[in-house]
Amino acid sequence: MKKMLTALLSLMLMLSMVGCGKKDGFGAAMKTYFFTYTVNSAYVCSEFEGYQPAEGNRLLVADVTVKNTFDSEIEMYDTDFQAQWGEDGEDAFSVPITYDGSEEGLDVLTDNQLPGIYPLAKGESKTGLLVFEVPADSGLDYSISYMEAFDDDTTGETFFVNFTAEER
Repeated sequence: MKKMLTALLSLMLMLSMVGCGKKDGFGAAMKTYFFTYTVNSAYVCSEFEGYQPAEGNRLLVADVTVKNTFDSEIEMYDTDFQAQWGEDGEDAFSVPITYDGSEEGLDVLTDNQLPGIYPLAKGESKTGLLVFEVPADSGLDYSISYMEAFDDDTTGETFFVNFTAEER
């Protein structure tokens, strides 16, 4: 899954701009082919556990629950999810701050974050934080999306959870 990240992000972005996929808000579980995910809450801030965003940016911190509904264990990546905002075209999205282009990614800042890579046993749930760097002027309306990607290099649906973040 990780090696297709760049292509998937581009495709996901194009799909998000034409309004494909399913949409909902806080607390609603999006059911994908492999798992359900729920955005429980979210806020924006200027610092998280000592991490300072680049000038002109702030952080979006989303509390997310992922539950494996597939018939076997799956390997999850925090970069399976991306945040979007506004209608600024192809630059209006972000992956978690732990993504640095490498297979391993960066270390999490706190045990409350979802790790870069983690196994999820059949029926298992995991709740944690996804932290994204977003433009300071992006407002408070965001979505977190997931696009189904299969081993045969095909894609399925794209799912969106739209929400309004708190300001902290």
